[in-house]
Amino acid sequence: MESEQLFNRGYGRSSYNSIASASSDEELLDGVLMDFHTAEDDSLLDGDASPGGNYSMSNGGNAASSSTHLLDLLDEPIPGVGTYDDFHTIDWVREKCKDRERHRKINSKKKESAWEFTKSLYDAWSGWLVVTLTGLASGALAGVIDIAADWMNDLKEGVCLSALWFNHEQCCWGSNETTFAERDKCPQWKTWAELILGQAEGPGSYIMNYFMYTYWALAFAFLAVCLVKVFAPYACGSGIPEIKTILSGFIIRGYLGKWTLMIKTITLVLAVASGLSLGKEGPLVHVACCCGNIFSYLFPKYSKNEAKKREVLSAASAAGVSVAFGAPIGGVLFSLEEVSYYFPLKTLWRSFFAALVAAFVLRSINPFGNSRLVLFYVEYHTPWYLFELFPFILLGVFGGLWGAFFIRANIAWCRRRKSTRFGKYPVLEVIAVAAITAIVAFPNPYTRQNTSELIKELFTDCGPLESSQLCQYRSQMNGSRAFSDATEATATPGVYSAMWQLCLALIFKIIVTIFTFGLKVPSGLFIPSMAIGAIAGRIVGIAVEQLAYYHHDWFLFKEWCEVGADCITPGLYAMVGAAACLGGVTRMTVSLVVIVFELTGGLEYIVPLMAAVMTSKWVGDAFGREGIYEAHIRLNGYPFLDAKEEFTHTTLASEVMRPRPGDPPLAVLTQDDLTVEDLQMIISETSYNGFPVIVSKESQRLVGFALRRDITIAIENARRKQEGIMRNSRVYFTQHAPTLPADSPRPLKLRSILDMSPFTVTDHTPMEIVVDIFRKLGLRQCLVTHNGIVLGIITKKNILEHLEELKLRTEPLAPPWYHHKKRHPAAHGPNGEPRPCVNHVQLVAALRQSDEEVCLLHGSDL
Repeated sequence: MESEQLFNRGYGRSSYNSIASASSDEELLDGVLMDFHTAEDDSLLDGDASPGGNYSMSNGGNAASSSTHLLDLLDEPIPGVGTYDDFHTIDWVREKCKDRERHRKINSKKKESAWEFTKSLYDAWSGWLVVTLTGLASGALAGVIDIAADWMNDLKEGVCLSALWFNHEQCCWGSNETTFAERDKCPQWKTWAELILGQAEGPGSYIMNYFMYTYWALAFAFLAVCLVKVFAPYACGSGIPEIKTILSGFIIRGYLGKWTLMIKTITLVLAVASGLSLGKEGPLVHVACCCGNIFSYLFPKYSKNEAKKREVLSAASAAGVSVAFGAPIGGVLFSLEEVSYYFPLKTLWRSFFAALVAAFVLRSINPFGNSRLVLFYVEYHTPWYLFELFPFILLGVFGGLWGAFFIRANIAWCRRRKSTRFGKYPVLEVIAVAAITAIVAFPNPYTRQNTSELIKELFTDCGPLESSQLCQYRSQMNGSRAFSDATEATATPGVYSAMWQLCLALIFKIIVTIFTFGLKVPSGLFIPSMAIGAIAGRIVGIAVEQLAYYHHDWFLFKEWCEVGADCITPGLYAMVGAAACLGGVTRMTVSLVVIVFELTGGLEYIVPLMAAVMTSKWVGDAFGREGIYEAHIRLNGYPFLDAKEEFTHTTLASEVMRPRPGDPPLAVLTQDDLTVEDLQMIISETSYNGFPVIVSKESQRLVGFALRRDITIAIENARRKQEGIMRNSRVYFTQHAPTLPADSPRPLKLRSILDMSPFTVTDHTPMEIVVDIFRKLGLRQCLVTHNGIVLGIITKKNILEHLEELKLRTEPLAPPWYHHKKRHPAAHGPNGEPRPCVNHVQLVAALRQSDEEVCLLHGSDL
């Protein structure tokens, strides 16, 4: 079974039963589904399998004793006991403390010798070095992917006999027998009908080309899905939802590994060449992050600190968008706006540098042969006019409606795939979608060609050198339309025929993209969304152009459009429509406008782009605030707290904390009453990754917090290094050892592994504040106290459970304004009624209830 293979590769963990019990390829290839009903609801989201070296931590408060090297008890981690486990969340505060301690240690030693000074310089420059390597690798891989995808895409139509490694365009570059009308035909390029049947025209050749086109599409799709299924299940999909989750602090082992990088690079070429309605731009972000993750292991500064590693991944995502769209600045803004969870100023600089290096490498490779970073780079020479804002806004409305429809339809299909037998056969699903796509796409020239080529044709303004059917105007023969002296600028039947074909292509793209995104092959969403918007925009642009020609005396046109003059640019409408549809799907704003601006190179078109993108976002948000990536994060159950989502409910911390009434009591440690045997028994009988430390069972005042990993490593190393440590040795977390009988074994002091300043909130704290704390500080857990007495604990998983429960209570199709109800004071519930005392520890009247709860929580025999 694939589930056993997944466990052998290290993808499975017992804390996620859906992975362990997976019986379908769908579940195995889809990552991890959070099971909110496991036995580890209260365990702290923790863990990593990488062994650490010297482990240090600052606990605040007592700097002399808490910022230590843990008494050298954690110098040698025990095999199998990692800092973080798979599918767990990192502790951002702890990781930053480790980095500050490491930095202080380096600064204190750099004046001791020249070698130490050199090491400090290496440490300071290691960040720039790792992003440089990431940018170089990302640019090189993007160039290889572009060249290989273009060649394999043309392979579906024919081959170049003079040089098999040339694609169609390169094959005809050196030919002197091409014509203006048929510039893509040359003797060196042979279609499959010419090679097999010996004829280029006729029904037989059409059927043969049709058959070979479908055959190669199915072959590429089959090979891609088989490679993903066998070698790297994590190589499927876009990768951006998982990248967002990883950057928020989640651990997914193998998702950014070398196998995933290699298989994703190969299968991305195959998937794009198969003709499926997908793009390579989204997966390029995943590829770049894989490069950043691999190079970060070369530098201890990043390999041993998960928080620092995520700074590299943020820069890598910027490099990925930079090479995907040829937009370095847009890549930096994309990383800041869309994917990054923690983005300090130095990460902004390094992201900019990584994007610059990646764009420079891609420009040096010149994969498209046009001295540009992207295939569909265009420049317009006509300005836009004020009356055109109305059709631009209409395109924004269309983009928002399309985005909302696509998100709902795609999520519904993905959810159905998970819950039916159809999802158990991902290979058959990919083959079926590829077959339908190839069979329906071939008769229409606008769906048969590569999607990037289609966008290029739709963006391009008509001129004397354009032979596209969209540019068959009567004024074409007299020169450029922009400066033509002809009195006619009417569209010929060829233009109207092209518009009908574009309408059919639009319907086809809308339907097939819904079923393609989410297949078990690398699949991006940027290019298909832009293609849909570009088709709609070009249709609107031609309609407005003809309207302005035939009705130039209307008040909308007479001030700007002279008789016979060209005042409308249909290609501009295609560009605005592409931005609007992509914005409606992803809900990006600033970064999207900059990306499209860098694509076109025109500063004067920023206002139309901004108007269309903001309109699409407003219209899309009216049906739901989630973009497609947030929706897939929620569908897959990843522990991601979206900073864009508002918490508008009135629950309190005491209603969310664990344990709840009827649950097992909270496992705690006393500061000086336990023995080594007692401590090991608590660890063996529980699955929690951390324990609150209290003064005693009687007072139950909070002292600190100790992690399970630290306790385990400290006990094992103390037994090896310290004599006299036995099973009945007293364990104490205090500054001074307790008074013991003379014949007692040597006690074990563990104060140095104790976090003396854990994050705490009171039971009266509104959950709105608690959720904000978790989002902004990246916490894994927070203790709930009442007058210093520990009542319970809130973990990130508890918050996600609570948010899910609140969403289930709301009508599923309710618009966003449904959530903005009348707010009630904290002492009252959402219905306005007073809260019962059992859920709210009150002062005076409910003090006895609070004491009983504390006794209930901590009354077990530890």
